[in-house]
Amino acid sequence: MKVLVLGGYGAVGGPLADMLRRDGADVVAAGRDPDRADEVLDLGDAALSAYQAALRGIDVVVNASGAENPRLAGLAGESGCAFVDVGASVGYLDRLRQLPSRAAILVDIGLAPGLTNLLAVAVHTAAPGPIDVAVLLGAGERHGAAATEWSYLLLGSHFREDGRVVRNYTRPETFVLPGHRRPRRLFRLDFSDQHTLRRELGVPVRTYFGLDSRAATAALAALTWLPGASKAPRGLHLPGSDRWIVLARGDDGTTRWAHGRNQSRATAAVAAAATARAVHAPPGVHALHHILGLADIPAEYVEIGRDAP
Repeated sequence: MKVLVLGGYGAVGGPLADMLRRDGADVVAAGRDPDRADEVLDLGDAALSAYQAALRGIDVVVNASGAENPRLAGLAGESGCAFVDVGASVGYLDRLRQLPSRAAILVDIGLAPGLTNLLAVAVHTAAPGPIDVAVLLGAGERHGAAATEWSYLLLGSHFREDGRVVRNYTRPETFVLPGHRRPRRLFRLDFSDQHTLRRELGVPVRTYFGLDSRAATAALAALTWLPGASKAPRGLHLPGSDRWIVLARGDDGTTRWAHGRNQSRATAAVAAAATARAVHAPPGVHALHHILGLADIPAEYVEIGRDAP
């Protein structure tokens, strides 16, 4: 299998490329930096001519660059390449879902969306009904630029749910999280998992977010009400660790959860498992839970847990 990793030396793309190589794949790490890239590509080029040339001989393209251009997936499909995207933006993923393709397009790849999809499906299988999803990330980890930008841009913005408008970083819910001595207060955030699962499972699914630093989480909840907060300075290093946990909880208390250290590395591990399946997946758009189960997630990077009521 030959894989082209866009952003192949970034926070997620770097460890992803290493994992794929370790598993025997021929990996081409692509990006703009000639000192770090195997293939120098500028995805801002409107013609994408260099990208099209780079697709020759490629089986799977993994987009870990943060570039949200559906043409990347469309051109990959025209060349017969499967396409795996680790993005989290709801609007962008919806545009990918509308693409016709001669190859597979994999979306909802990562921790949230991605691993959260698998946990929620497992809960729904055991206890059909509404599901709350909790995402707690380590504030101390230096996340990739795309992930940081996405979380800032959601400040003050809204999404729709059942005809209602929901402001990001509001409507708190309390969760008891494994490994945490006190319950955590988390806030609604527009992750694509809740929209995908609501459509497919036919039940309400709500995703809540926080950072392991309670102060940083409270700051986000306050900033979301300030005009212009989405333009706040980037690059601030917040207090906290690199530990993360994601959890799905059913109405009866049934829970499935996963945790680990270093969100970027765990995202890369999930993406590597999906990439291995992508080359054999049928044409069309598939979310992570369509092609993988919890047992397929590498235990080296992700520990799975479960609780019954």
